[in-house]
Amino acid sequence: MAIDHVSVGVADMQRAKAFYDAALAPLGMAPMMPVEIGGQLVGVGYGQQGKPSFWVQLPIDGQPASMGNGVHVALTAPTRAAVDAFFLAALEQGGVEDGRPGLRAEYHPSYYAAFVRDPDGNKIEAVSHTPE
Repeated sequence: MAIDHVSVGVADMQRAKAFYDAALAPLGMAPMMPVEIGGQLVGVGYGQQGKPSFWVQLPIDGQPASMGNGVHVALTAPTRAAVDAFFLAALEQGGVEDGRPGLRAEYHPSYYAAFVRDPDGNKIEAVSHTPE
């Protein structure tokens, strides 16, 4: 079974869009499907080749966004340099470091990843599995 898409809840769509536009660009992901209701941006789908696979959105139930303890989203990076660029872009846009870029050999010898918290506290990882 493959995952079709993942969504994270955010409190401020403009702030979240600026953060994810910058942080996901090094991973080759672009905003491709904005969703507006009544002229208000309520969600954005990011992806590649016309298919959004990662969404940021205001919670549909109207309640405040909150992150789940132990939950994180890992996005594939094509290279270790892309992981590094993701990390720096995320920090520049108000993200918080939650695991600097580096090898995580406990997973496998080529597992190179970085972890950040977005401005709403969601834990986002970029990972490259490519040996370098």
